[in-house]
Amino acid sequence: MNDLTCDVAVIGAGTAGLAAEHHARRAGAATLLIDPAFSGTTCATVGCMPSKLLIAAADAAWSVRHAAEFGIAAETDIDAGAVFDRLRKERDRFVAGVRRQIADIPAARRICARASFSGPDCLHLDDGRTVRARAIVIATGASPALPKAFDPVADCVLTNESIFELETVPNSVAVIGAGPLGLELGQALSRLGSQVEVFDRGNSVAALSDSDVSDALCSLLARELRLHLGTEPDVSPCPGGVRLAWSSGSRDFERVLVAAGRPPNLEGLNLSKAGLYCDDHGTPEFDAETMRCGESAIFIAGDANHERPVLHEAAHEGAIAGNNAARWPDCGRFARHVPLAITFTRPESATVGTVPDPDAPDYATGEASYDNQGRSRVEARTGGLCRLYARQRDGALTGASLCAPEAGHLAHLIAWAIEAGLTAGQILDMPLYHPTFEEGLKPALRELCSKTGTEADKSRRDDAPCP
Repeated sequence: MNDLTCDVAVIGAGTAGLAAEHHARRAGAATLLIDPAFSGTTCATVGCMPSKLLIAAADAAWSVRHAAEFGIAAETDIDAGAVFDRLRKERDRFVAGVRRQIADIPAARRICARASFSGPDCLHLDDGRTVRARAIVIATGASPALPKAFDPVADCVLTNESIFELETVPNSVAVIGAGPLGLELGQALSRLGSQVEVFDRGNSVAALSDSDVSDALCSLLARELRLHLGTEPDVSPCPGGVRLAWSSGSRDFERVLVAAGRPPNLEGLNLSKAGLYCDDHGTPEFDAETMRCGESAIFIAGDANHERPVLHEAAHEGAIAGNNAARWPDCGRFARHVPLAITFTRPESATVGTVPDPDAPDYATGEASYDNQGRSRVEARTGGLCRLYARQRDGALTGASLCAPEAGHLAHLIAWAIEAGLTAGQILDMPLYHPTFEEGLKPALRELCSKTGTEADKSRRDDAPCP
């Protein structure tokens, strides 16, 4: 078996790895893409798409169950087998699309093997070969964290990598972790008929750093789920499932969904041989505008660096890493997107841009409640809180914390406004159609204008209150 050489070696064929290989090859580099399975991206196989398919089914059940609120008589009859059959069928369509993309890469460029470093420019493959490359991109993704405390109940444990293979909805589920993944899947299972309780040792949910917005989401989710924050339960087996015990109680559950984070897949890469400086968590330190690790010819992209573990950022980071690896040592600096993270609970929550410390003197805050917002009342989806943040000196938007119906759409508009450098006044001077969820942001925008003294053209603005 011959040893291999290339300009750019990419370890991992997920979203970041595929983007890195594509951009490196397009820049003229001879590439090798190394992966042990080429099974598809996390998004398509066990992440974004199957989770949204489960949420879509749960939304349908919820709508039928609450149709009486609109004067419509309806009954739910959930066929869990059909729910999961559709989920897997549609998921497999998404996965097939990714695999077609992988198949378009020249076969000689695809290496099915596990790689580890044997030097800063050399990789050892588990089939015995070595790869020498001018530059290397680490894009190995991440996997669910499974604390050893769950080893005694392993047969009852679900993760995002196993939950979509269910045939039935468990009667009861304990969710460990109140982050985006745990809340999305936990609420979906609840709406499909499972008794769900969520546990987290922290005191906020959905990775929301604004405590008031987090509390608003908690109060809305508590209508459907029991939330145990600031709680780390003990876990033990019991007949038919798992027993969780905590300071104020205990309960037996049929299954436990562990959503306690997804650490990077870096173990086994033998990073010490690469000569990289790693942080306390074992992640190589890197420049977010070049994706370069220290002074090396090694780059890291996607969930492997754990900085922004969402798909659009993985693709962007892969593009940056691939371009710079191909042009090594002539690395360019790339502007990063405004940070944007959405949790697809009902209601949705989102964080955009910079969320300042509550006592930061250089920022102003504007607030809008969705407890009685017009479009929310029309659709019987009242409840929520949106906070917008702007620079005090000029009123330019810098970030937002959102909990509201269709917060994902609102978050996109705010992210685009931040990218464009718009002030709150300039946004108010744009069309805000009635009745929409978007116009619910008006009170927050007006408050920012008042606090920053940066109002725009009032002659164009309709300040009439909306119902």
